[in-house]
Amino acid sequence: MNAGHPDPGADAGSGPALVGIVLVSHSAPVAEAVAELARELAAGGPVAPVAAAGGTALGGLGTSAERILAAAREVDRGAGVALLADLGSSVLTVKVLLMEDELPPGSRLLDAPFLEGAVAAVVTASTGAPLAAVADAAAEAYSYRKA
Repeated sequence: MNAGHPDPGADAGSGPALVGIVLVSHSAPVAEAVAELARELAAGGPVAPVAAAGGTALGGLGTSAERILAAAREVDRGAGVALLADLGSSVLTVKVLLMEDELPPGSRLLDAPFLEGAVAAVVTASTGAPLAAVADAAAEAYSYRKA
């Protein structure tokens, strides 16, 4: 299963536990590209674990609960897992997984724009900030103005 790319610098046994980030998109290439961009922008020190959970198990557009679960388990370091979702069914799938208590303890769906929120979440999580601060930083991305 291709849930994403583990962070090569993340080691559950070294340093403080970092909040893990899961990017849930209907498109695997979109989720992977956003994860890579966020990792690169957060580089310069330890980078929080980030996994992409995009598309269906057959490689098509859609959402896969199995990919989301695998990605959440992959990035869970004990400090919480922040999930960002792009559209309708990806949001609903994460909500169902949370309601059914399928995700690791401390998992939270963030209300944030997908790209800007992902970058803010990864950068903030990489500083060692707690899940609440990661969620606040991602949500604050709604206020970013481009003009």
